[in-house]
Amino acid sequence: MTEVPAVAGRIERRRVDGVLLLDKPMGLTSNAALQRAKRLFRAEKAGHTGTLDPLASGLLPLCFGEATKFAQSLLDARKEYVAVIRFGIGTSTGDAEGETIAEQAADFTRADLEAALPRFLGRILQVPPRHAALKHEGRAYYEYARAGVAIPRVPREIDVGAIEIIECTPPTASLRVECGKGTYIRVLAEDLGAALGIPAHLAALRRTASGAFTLRNAVSLEMLEGLDSAARDALLLPVEGLVASLPRLDVEADGARALMQGRTIPAGNPLATGRHRCHAADRFLGVVDIAGGVIRPLRMMRLE
Repeated sequence: MTEVPAVAGRIERRRVDGVLLLDKPMGLTSNAALQRAKRLFRAEKAGHTGTLDPLASGLLPLCFGEATKFAQSLLDARKEYVAVIRFGIGTSTGDAEGETIAEQAADFTRADLEAALPRFLGRILQVPPRHAALKHEGRAYYEYARAGVAIPRVPREIDVGAIEIIECTPPTASLRVECGKGTYIRVLAEDLGAALGIPAHLAALRRTASGAFTLRNAVSLEMLEGLDSAARDALLLPVEGLVASLPRLDVEADGARALMQGRTIPAGNPLATGRHRCHAADRFLGVVDIAGGVIRPLRMMRLE
């Protein structure tokens, strides 16, 4: 960790590289949680890997320093959630934050819910919610929604790998959902209600996994605040963990030097094409691409 000289009246920032698994609390935006953690670490640079709404809690991996270069891997990764759905009440936003717009008796059974789930598995089309950060003609969907302006919302393909009933006690049900990028759980809640002929909304949401990372290893902001700097630093995971699913490629010192300078090198013996995590003498260098007999640097670490 590299210290930065202090400036009067300002936080003394330092270079911090690594990944922190944060358990974001309800009531806090993802960016607010990021900024609190960034101040605690006094980090020069930080970013998160997939927004959780203020009403949601759970796993929010934070990337510090060089880890931000590889954050896209988690943005694209599959996620897992525990969702609590309240049947019998529909809201303007599809979650507990909105106003009630529909209400009726939640007359269904666990068997009814189980029978409805298969139609929401696999690759399906989902219409994004009115209150979304997606853009239409340069403005976010939620801006149009707040202004009362209707806009076309084009269905998008999503991939839902699993939906498991954890508990079903009408009018609520708790579900475990494993899904790909771009899935709106609040829309899933509304659509499940529609399949049962009952209005519904997402009452609570907790992210339990993102890629290979799980909530079991996450820490709270309160825990971070109670630690000293050395103990906080010890919680950071290596940057390489963000791309651990890529095959490993080891190169010699000369090749490593060329790649770090942005130059390609010969692939030598036939190697599998595609992206690899690159090492030299057990040191993680970054991500490279092998194609056409050469190794090309894509995103490389700053090692000094």
